[in-house]
Amino acid sequence: MALIDGLFPATTDRPRQSRATRPGPTQLRAQCTARAVTESVPELRRFARGTARQWAVPEEVSHTLALVVSELVTNSVLHSGSTDITTRIVFDGVALTVEVTDSGRWLGRDADRRMAEDEDAAFGRGLDLVRACTSWCTIHLSPAGTSVVARLPVVESGADR
Repeated sequence: MALIDGLFPATTDRPRQSRATRPGPTQLRAQCTARAVTESVPELRRFARGTARQWAVPEEVSHTLALVVSELVTNSVLHSGSTDITTRIVFDGVALTVEVTDSGRWLGRDADRRMAEDEDAAFGRGLDLVRACTSWCTIHLSPAGTSVVARLPVVESGADR
């Protein structure tokens, strides 16, 4: 098992949180790995909220972090074909950086996932929502999988705007 930023990744049937650590004087890091299944979306959302709470991040930013994690994890579950998803959160005192990584490849859908009851529902806008909620968002595709990294300002900073 590899050591990443002082944290051991864990893949189990249930998400396992790594304890938040302080690798440097101004950074906090936390990581959680879960199976790429629908039930992991709320688990990783709770992980993000709990981490933000532990770090005393303002409530509004905590809610935005939870939304961003939900959208990114949902995309991995629906489109990657990966067996696992890792969520990493870093707080540098100015902003939160969240990274959601999977080991799959983006898959096409055989059928539209909308049902008649969803006629007026919005689908396919998750990344647009993430971009609207963050100061920046990047997507890295590689043979090893997909990684999406987004940054959420916590305190006003000209560098993040």
